[in-house]
Amino acid sequence: MSQATSLSSAAEVPVLAIEQLAARRQALVDQLGRVIIGQHEIIENSLLTLFAGGHALITGVPGLAKTLLIRSLGQVVDLKFSRIQFTPDLMPSDITGTDILEEDPETGRRRQVFLPGPVFANLVLADEINRTPPKTQAAMLETMQERQVTVGGKTYPLPQSFHVFATQNPIEQEGTYVLPEAQADRFMFCLNTTYPSNADEERVVRQTTGSGQAVITPVMTGAELLEAQQLVRSIPVSDEVIRYAVRLVARTRPEDPSAPAYVKEFIRWGASPRASQYLVLGAKARAATTGKLCADYEGIRFVARQVLRHRINPNFNARAQKVTVETLVDRLLKDVPIQ
Repeated sequence: MSQATSLSSAAEVPVLAIEQLAARRQALVDQLGRVIIGQHEIIENSLLTLFAGGHALITGVPGLAKTLLIRSLGQVVDLKFSRIQFTPDLMPSDITGTDILEEDPETGRRRQVFLPGPVFANLVLADEINRTPPKTQAAMLETMQERQVTVGGKTYPLPQSFHVFATQNPIEQEGTYVLPEAQADRFMFCLNTTYPSNADEERVVRQTTGSGQAVITPVMTGAELLEAQQLVRSIPVSDEVIRYAVRLVARTRPEDPSAPAYVKEFIRWGASPRASQYLVLGAKARAATTGKLCADYEGIRFVARQVLRHRINPNFNARAQKVTVETLVDRLLKDVPIQ
């Protein structure tokens, strides 16, 4: 199927719904801009994560409004918000919940009752997730992938709209643990926050040290978000665009015959097939939220860095020569042909 064929099949997509979603996305950006100064790329990619139904990992030093952004997302989309502060003594049951003994007021008998943990929400902020040991980090795995919790042999489903936005400090900082690869792979995007420009920092200082406080209002409901996610998945994508996504991911693997020499030299292992899935899903979300009727090459390239940066493991040679994952991804985007 050619790109032209994909465009013709896009006629089946409700055009009005796409236009409304694009307008809704801009309204969300405007509301978030009232409290988040700058950070336009992080805002854009956070919204793409929500519309695609995924999870996001946000990395950056303290004080860059990571927590404020995620809390504000819960407000503008009117989702049930829950925050988990990850600490070295946090236990898995502190996240998922636990069984407790409760006395029945009518019979006087004791019964076992499940007390849900903070993970039972629509939008979960896993704050400083890499400040807790790997055992507790792994407790998030089932919730993120299966969207359920198992306690005492019983399984409890999580809300239908369920997103984990985790923040982590750079691993060079004291008291941090490397996030297990299996858990990192569950995150659709890895987003990096950067220091604001001087002009943006002046606005931050002016806005946060005065007597007034910015107020944001909901733009969407949880039910409307679910409808938007279904719309995103209905966006057509051509075979050629899918092949480009798969080809781009395959070139990150040193053992792949098509991998360039610098990949074999600097990468220990490359991205999993989940990366190809998220490239296409991210491109669909990008298309739907910008008023396009089908996913395209531009969408794949727009989300490539966010999808790949936490799925590529550089080897010792790369670290010794200070070759970053971002550099390798940028080079792949330049070298891998679109067709």
